[in-house]
Amino acid sequence: MRTKTSIAALIAALLLVLVAGGAYAYDSSQKDQIADGVTIGGVDVSGLNEEEAAAKVRRKLLASLQHSLKVRFDGDTWRLSGKKLKIRAGVDAAVEEAVEDSRQGGLPGRLVRYVSGGEVDESITPQVAYSVPAVNRFVRHVADEVNREPKNADVEPSGDSLEVVAGEPGRKLRDNLLEKDLKAAVLNANAPHTIKARVHSVAPEITKREVAAEYPSYLTLDRSTFTLRLWKHLKLAKTYTVAVGMEGLETPEGLYAIQEKEENPVWHVPNSAWAGSLAGQTIPPGPSNPIKARWMGIFEGAGIHGTEETYSLGHAASHGCIRMAIPDVEELYDEVEVGTPIFIG
Repeated sequence: MRTKTSIAALIAALLLVLVAGGAYAYDSSQKDQIADGVTIGGVDVSGLNEEEAAAKVRRKLLASLQHSLKVRFDGDTWRLSGKKLKIRAGVDAAVEEAVEDSRQGGLPGRLVRYVSGGEVDESITPQVAYSVPAVNRFVRHVADEVNREPKNADVEPSGDSLEVVAGEPGRKLRDNLLEKDLKAAVLNANAPHTIKARVHSVAPEITKREVAAEYPSYLTLDRSTFTLRLWKHLKLAKTYTVAVGMEGLETPEGLYAIQEKEENPVWHVPNSAWAGSLAGQTIPPGPSNPIKARWMGIFEGAGIHGTEETYSLGHAASHGCIRMAIPDVEELYDEVEVGTPIFIG
């Protein structure tokens, strides 16, 4: 009886050794296999070995990440290609981590999982890298296209009026937000590939109500009526009858400004045919100098000055300058500064 018991025990021990050896051998054969339930970057790698898992992740994950990104704003679209992003991922390290996670729980735990068909619930996120400078350059490019400087309220002059024009707000790209959205989209294959750019509104520095303060004085000339108007803070202050340039020597049309002022001015005679023998000379103040009392230069030798030839006022009679009666030019001289705009229409 004792002999039979010993033999049974020996057989049982041998069976246990065989089972244990088989289990160990099977477990060893699974050492580079990834357990069911493991994903890398959202890619299921259950039951794959390291080489197979790495190939599958590169094929599915990197392919999905290497897409182009688009930014849209106000009907315009800008594209950042996947090639420029230079996306790369630490696939090998993630696969190694997946294998290590699959070996957790020790031999007994793994044997239970083998028998029961259990899973290892592990989601591994590989380290994904991309060209940050490429994103930054792209954002700067979009900003250059989107940004718009505000326009200050200003004056639209004519020969006989001043009209205040409202300003326009500008806009500035929310570049930090766009950069954040782009970087999030690079790292997430399921994120929207088209991003709407957002902007801040930029108010003008000068509003319509503030325009008048910018123009303490303004001049307009209506050549057709020989009328020079002085505006103070955009309100009509005084009108003057003047002479303007004759045909062929017209007073120049356009927007100019008072460039210089001089009392009892010297006359620097232009080198022009109409000046005759005086061309190129400098005539000091006095009876032979036709520029009387005051001089306000506006453009290439043309300016506003006094004249004793008051009969010419109300006519196209000068050589391009604006002639005024002496009392009028002395009065106007004190009302304007260098830089005062003058619109000639």
